[in-house]
Amino acid sequence: MIITIASREFKSLFLSPLAWSILGILQLIFAYIFLTQVESFIAFQAKLAEIQSAPGLTDIVVTPLFANAGVILLLVIPLLTMRLICEERRNKTLSLLLSAPLSNRDIILGKYLGILGLLIVIIGLTSLMPLSLIIGTELDWGKFFSNILALTFLVAAFAAVGLYMSCIAPHPTIAALGTFGLLLLLWMLNASAGIREETSELFEYLSILKHFQSLQTGLVDTADLSYFLLFTATFLLLSIRRLDNDRLQK
Repeated sequence: MIITIASREFKSLFLSPLAWSILGILQLIFAYIFLTQVESFIAFQAKLAEIQSAPGLTDIVVTPLFANAGVILLLVIPLLTMRLICEERRNKTLSLLLSAPLSNRDIILGKYLGILGLLIVIIGLTSLMPLSLIIGTELDWGKFFSNILALTFLVAAFAAVGLYMSCIAPHPTIAALGTFGLLLLLWMLNASAGIREETSELFEYLSILKHFQSLQTGLVDTADLSYFLLFTATFLLLSIRRLDNDRLQK
């Protein structure tokens, strides 16, 4: 049933002009960022050749591309997730789902996997851009795949937050704003530590940006993977509990 709901959600996303518009706009933005970084690398290539242990093509082109993709998807994902449950409630179709022989876990995981499928398509299309460089040069495959892994875990966490906000918000716009606000807070959580030249271990651990950047360096640490897995699982469990309350009220 989870796969059935996920497939239905995935197909419904591509039936709406919103998904196609977002896909097209994102690819244009990412292509511009990619070409700009390639141009910068070409311009500084001669100087980089004279520097010992200079950053390579992957550091200058691939890592900034995926870093900027993370920021842009922070803005976009709330728009994609805001209708997942909220719109079902407004259209009175959530009652049908809750009365069907489906568990709340099936509904939440199905909705989540549906939106995650679209996000993986976006990551896949973005990854094709750096792959085009292997025709004339070499990539650091370790860092390339670690950037894909980092962005995948990041969008998975973003989607879980968006799904939870869609469960608790009375209107899709409120869900989108709530998702964006919470993600922005977690993104900038450790920024004040750099200003005060001191770090807070709690803020440093909770900062989603720190774990994302750590994975981007190519060092795949279990602490960072555990953070994203626990983060995503927590918001999915909260979403299931929220649906439990809705089912009890029916």
